[in-house]
Amino acid sequence: MTSTPTTTTRRSSAVRNAVSPAAPARALPAEASKRSDRIFNVVALIVLIVLAILWLIPSLFALKTSLTENGTSALGAGQIISSFSPTLHSYASLFQAGDIWNWYIASGITSVITTVLTVLFASMAAFALSRLVFRGRNIVFLLIVLGIMIPTQVLIVPIFQLLGAVNLLNTYWGVILPQVPAVIAVFIFKQFFDGIPKDLEEAARIDGASRWRVYWSVIMPLSRPVIAAVSILTFVGVWNNLLLPLFVVANPNLMTIPVGLATVQGSFGQRYSDIQAGAVLGALPLVVLYVIFQRQIVEGVTGSGLKG
Repeated sequence: MTSTPTTTTRRSSAVRNAVSPAAPARALPAEASKRSDRIFNVVALIVLIVLAILWLIPSLFALKTSLTENGTSALGAGQIISSFSPTLHSYASLFQAGDIWNWYIASGITSVITTVLTVLFASMAAFALSRLVFRGRNIVFLLIVLGIMIPTQVLIVPIFQLLGAVNLLNTYWGVILPQVPAVIAVFIFKQFFDGIPKDLEEAARIDGASRWRVYWSVIMPLSRPVIAAVSILTFVGVWNNLLLPLFVVANPNLMTIPVGLATVQGSFGQRYSDIQAGAVLGALPLVVLYVIFQRQIVEGVTGSGLKG
């Protein structure tokens, strides 16, 4: 028996009526998911704003203190906040009477050379651990990673004695060489190298490239984000290092920014504005570096610099 058009229409209507009640039920989870995402985004934004404010308050207070007269800043935080007569007297006194230019030069020399050597040697070690197959490779990597657990303060006395034995005290190399072996840099490079496809290396090897050629011409050009990240992190760490230069360097002309600021604090006593001005000047280059290279730092540390 053949079905009439009226029967077909009724069946289609019945099918639609049977299906349509379930559609809103399926749409509910999607709407709930979108609502949950919106709530999460709002909460995350609020948390970020609160953390940003908590980070900015001490920085802004330090800047405000550096622009206040020493006599006013000695009266306490209330007088510093209520004072509305900014002055650059503290900065002028630092540039005129202090050795801040020598501190900048010393910090720049030690930070740049240490960064270059750290990136070179750490990337070579990471390449060997990531690409070369040899007996005990995992044990070597484990021993390197365990170096993170050794506090730097424990090594100060042996480093001081070793540098004294080779006549490197009161020299730039005495500050540079102990900071070149950076365990965290080896770890970051290795994790990044592990994510680079080995097909690129095999293709270069087929074309006759040596291990060094593969490292220098294939791996390193692909590792620019992680190189930038490790460079910035190393530069900041060396620039802010106080303990090692404090023990190694006694010559005022070789003092770095942190050591110089320590002498400023000791000689100026209660002159808080001068102390804060020195701290602001010492941190200024690092703030500029972070603002310029923040994307490279994030990409390099997270390992997302290699796309495709």
